[in-house]
Amino acid sequence: MRYFIQFSYFGKAYHGWQNQPNAITLQEVLEKALSTLLRQKVEVVGAGRTDTGVHAKEMFAHFDFDEIENKEDLVYRLNAFLPGDIAVQQLYQMVSEAHARFDAFERTYEYWVVQEKNPFYFDSAHFVKYPLDLEVMNKAATYLLDHTDFECFSKSNTDVKTYRCDVRQAIWEEKKDKLVFTITADRFLRNMVRAVVGTLLDVGMGKMAPEEIHTIIESKSRSEAGASVPAKGLYLTKVLYPKEIFDEQK
Repeated sequence: MRYFIQFSYFGKAYHGWQNQPNAITLQEVLEKALSTLLRQKVEVVGAGRTDTGVHAKEMFAHFDFDEIENKEDLVYRLNAFLPGDIAVQQLYQMVSEAHARFDAFERTYEYWVVQEKNPFYFDSAHFVKYPLDLEVMNKAATYLLDHTDFECFSKSNTDVKTYRCDVRQAIWEEKKDKLVFTITADRFLRNMVRAVVGTLLDVGMGKMAPEEIHTIIESKSRSEAGASVPAKGLYLTKVLYPKEIFDEQK
C-alpha cells in the first residue's frame, strides 16, 4: 500500500533533502526512522529536493508498506523517535499510483527578511541593513507573472528538461518584525526562489528599476539576475495535491 507522510522541519542541520554519501540529509533521517519503527527497509520519495539549510512548514513524501493498522500511533512513535527539528503531522493512505513529487500541482514558498539585527532570527531569516522600498519590490514581483521561462533564476548546470514555470502569486508583505515574500507556482527550478528574492532586493535597494525584471528574464542568463540570498530564510509552506489520489476510505 502507498502512504503519504506529512511533516515539517528546520533545515539548519541538514544537507538538503536528498540522500548523500557523506552528509546527513532529511531523506536519510526519515527513512531510518520509518525502517526502524516498521522493522522493514523503507524508502521515501519527497515532494521536492530542498537545498542545504532550507526549511519546510509543510512537506510530503511517499513510501510503500504492506499495511499500517494504526496510523495515529505511528505518527506518535515517529515524533518520539525523530530529532526535535523534524515533526510528523499526519499519515495518509493513498491510491497505489500516487506520487509525492509528480502529483503535486502547486507549491508555495516564503522568504523571510529582517531589517534590524535580531538574534532570534539569526538562523531563520536574512538580515538586510539597507532600506528597502516595498512598493517597487512588489511592482517588480508582479512582472514575474508575465513570464513562464525562468532560466535566468535557475542554478547553472542543472539537469531539468524545461525552465517553464507557472508563477501564480508573488508578493511582499510586512508582517510584524519581518518582511515576507510569498511565491506560488506549479513547480520551481533549483535555487529559483533564492535568486528571485536576491533580484527583488536589488530593486528594493534602488540598484535597478522594477521594469528591468523583464530584460533579466528574457536574457535567460543567470549572470544577469541578482545574487542568491542565504538558504536560512527560505521555507516551503504548502504543497497541494488532487483530492482523487487520497484513499478517503482508509
